Amino acid sequence: MPPEQPTVLLVDDEEDIVDVYALAFSDDYVVEKAYSGEEALEKATDADAILLDRRMPGLSGGDVLDEIRRCGVGARVAMVTAVDPDFDIVEMEFDAYLTKPVTDDELRSTVDELLTLSEYDSQVRERFSVAEKLTTLEAEKPKRELESSSEYQTLRERADELDARASETVGQMDPNTFEKAFFDIDAGDADADET
Repeated sequence: MPPEQPTVLLVDDEEDIVDVYALAFSDDYVVEKAYSGEEALEKATDADAILLDRRMPGLSGGDVLDEIRRCGVGARVAMVTAVDPDFDIVEMEFDAYLTKPVTDDELRSTVDELLTLSEYDSQVRERFSVAEKLTTLEAEKPKRELESSSEYQTLRERADELDARASETVGQMDPNTFEKAFFDIDAGDADADET
């Protein structure tokens, strides 16, 4: 019996965008579509990965994300949004953050990363999420603004704490996920220093 195909849930209130995103995924995936936050919640429990628009009428992507996490839905979530990231993302429990416009390759590689993350324990998934937030903020904010942000400093401290506890897991990680979770953060530090 062939392995079960992963299910990707695409959520955006603009139907055309969802239809375009769906083209990024081959027959290797089961693609589900939702055009509202309410519809997303109905379909989230069957998803392995979710690409979620942040700004939607009714239930926003942030509200959907909160509810998904509160209910213990195990799907990995990437926010795909036109909203430029700010320090409010520190508290959001997403795994990746993509700013529109995005390419098919970005969508596909992000979903592949999310599915890979599902294979690891919660500590590794959290470290990946923290690295994603730090890298996103460091790409958007000048160094002085980062240094004066308590949210950013808290996030850096959490990254250091997770790094200190991760030594047992590192040897078992896929090299690409390791690079994303640990190497990208060092690159982000270098970029922030140059800002």
